[in-house]
Amino acid sequence: MHCFRFPHSIKTSHTKMRNPSFFSSFFFLLLLSHKVTCDSHCDPIEASDVDRVQFAMNLEFLEAEFFLQGSLGQGLDSFAPYLAQGGPPPVGGAKANLDPVTYRIIEEFGYQEVGHLRAIYTRIGGIRRPLLNLSAQNFEAIFDQAVGHKLQPPFNPYRSTVNYLLASYLIPYVGLVGYVGTIPRLETYNSKSLVASLLGVESGQDAVLRTLLYARADEKVVPYNMTVADFTGRLSGLRNKLAMCGLKEGIMVPKELGAENRTTSNVLSAEVDSLSYSRTPPEMLRIIYGSGSEYKPGGFYPDGGNGRIAQSFLKKD
Repeated sequence: MHCFRFPHSIKTSHTKMRNPSFFSSFFFLLLLSHKVTCDSHCDPIEASDVDRVQFAMNLEFLEAEFFLQGSLGQGLDSFAPYLAQGGPPPVGGAKANLDPVTYRIIEEFGYQEVGHLRAIYTRIGGIRRPLLNLSAQNFEAIFDQAVGHKLQPPFNPYRSTVNYLLASYLIPYVGLVGYVGTIPRLETYNSKSLVASLLGVESGQDAVLRTLLYARADEKVVPYNMTVADFTGRLSGLRNKLAMCGLKEGIMVPKELGAENRTTSNVLSAEVDSLSYSRTPPEMLRIIYGSGSEYKPGGFYPDGGNGRIAQSFLKKD
């Protein structure tokens, strides 16, 4: 478990930022992380390979439904309904107003997530699709929580390309860091090879999304008086606050946190040694539930996640 520590050499007066607005966003993120300590909330959990991989299906279902709905206006039930294992259809998803390039990317991501679900189902065994909340109102609540006030008009992820990319920033990254944390805990070759292959694609998806956002970092998100960098900084801060285990993301950083202390970009999410961050299942649940507690479902999962790991926390509530 890698806990964030403030670098001894941070000198904010000499750190060149790409955009002044990012300066406030980054230190908002740091202030949130400063309140976080690494304790038992951040310890790895004990679980079987099957349970660990099936836990990841909760995120794969979310990604599949969000990307398919956003690009095609249809979900998993239109492409591979058997993978849902009788789980309820998601609520609130919609086709997004995407530019042609982003549309093609998100469509590809959606099909990739169907493949991920099928690979797990075939090699490990599947779980029932949990109830998912993809509504604009759910994203509105998340973004309001991230920025610290009610946005007017309410944030709608399906309104534009940049809105959808910002909403996407919330999702694949959580699966990516979850897989990084899972692999060292796996025992069998079958599980390791499967998750390593899943991680490769998840990290690629996250890198593409972060690159698209970084290219727009200084762009104002209409009609708000905030840039893309502002929003990503606030969303990163919220994820770290909810997870309670340190600073683990951001598309822009001061040089003291950049690769070899030579860059302010963090297009590929990494810590000071350019290694991927990891998260445990409880950290992931705190984020995707939006409650800061693995025992209190909500957010994208109104009834909580499925599989033994997620259900074990709900039974303890």
